[in-house]
Amino acid sequence: MALLPPILLFISLLLIPLSHSQPLTTTYYRKTCDRFEQIMQDTTTNKQITSPTTAAAALRLFLHDCLVGGCDASVLISSTPFNKAERDADINLSLPGDGFDVVVRAKTALELACPGVVSCADILAVAARNLVSMMGGPYYTVKLGRKDGLVSQASRVEGNLPRPTMPMAQIIKIFTSRGFTVQEMVALSGAHTIGFSHCKEFSSNLYNYSKNVQTDPSYNPRFAAGLRNACADYQKNPTLSVFNDVMTPRQFDNMYYQNLPKGLGILASDRALYSDPATGPYVALYAKNQDAFFAAFSRAMEKLSLYGVKSGGRGQIRRRCDAFN
Repeated sequence: MALLPPILLFISLLLIPLSHSQPLTTTYYRKTCDRFEQIMQDTTTNKQITSPTTAAAALRLFLHDCLVGGCDASVLISSTPFNKAERDADINLSLPGDGFDVVVRAKTALELACPGVVSCADILAVAARNLVSMMGGPYYTVKLGRKDGLVSQASRVEGNLPRPTMPMAQIIKIFTSRGFTVQEMVALSGAHTIGFSHCKEFSSNLYNYSKNVQTDPSYNPRFAAGLRNACADYQKNPTLSVFNDVMTPRQFDNMYYQNLPKGLGILASDRALYSDPATGPYVALYAKNQDAFFAAFSRAMEKLSLYGVKSGGRGQIRRRCDAFN
């Protein structure tokens, strides 16, 4: 077999894709897009001021993205006649538009400043962090350098995202199978300190819990009566919703955990988090100590943001966040 001349051998080596992943760093865009942090801060601040539901929307969007195949912005892809994408899976249809919109706004601004450099996956990760901090939550580290994923299929979603009706053991398994501890799962559940849930997601617990009991007895009775009143028209108006944390809905704090022992959890999975012996002790810890919750939430979010990250030839920098290049 003829040997390649040295110069051709060198060129051919350059064309071989590197198999090892490039580690993420906090300074990834320092040389290629030095206004990245400022543009992200301006975009997230302006959007949150205009639409106060943005923080919860972006945080939920980030969680739904990462748990299905990793943090690769696959949830942002729009469906085509040939592919039903993740965002059109049943459980993702209720993802609020403000989460998608803040990413699109940031991407537009960043493409003007440094075209083809910043991934949608990095934009979503930083937007979620900035918005949590704006709501009074912790400011945690987000490493950068994710690529955008090349696959988005609705069929990959079912069973990989927690549903409010799942038994706690099944919800725990979704997280432990991805390398998260039960404590980290409980800390991530604290995201419910902001945002809202649609009445249709928990209506069966309010109006027809069982043959003999109308309402789930784990609800605080006065709270249940208030929810039945607030959700009375949910069948005619499927957009009807209530705050996940009825006490301080616009503040990222530990009130969500304080609500659970009082029967003030909206979803069945919220109330199970308190009653289940595997998760209850962590609920009690975070209800008592907000600093402990913030520290645990920060660590869990930093870990989640690195889950299933794409690099090298396994991803791309999308020109538009809702379509593959």
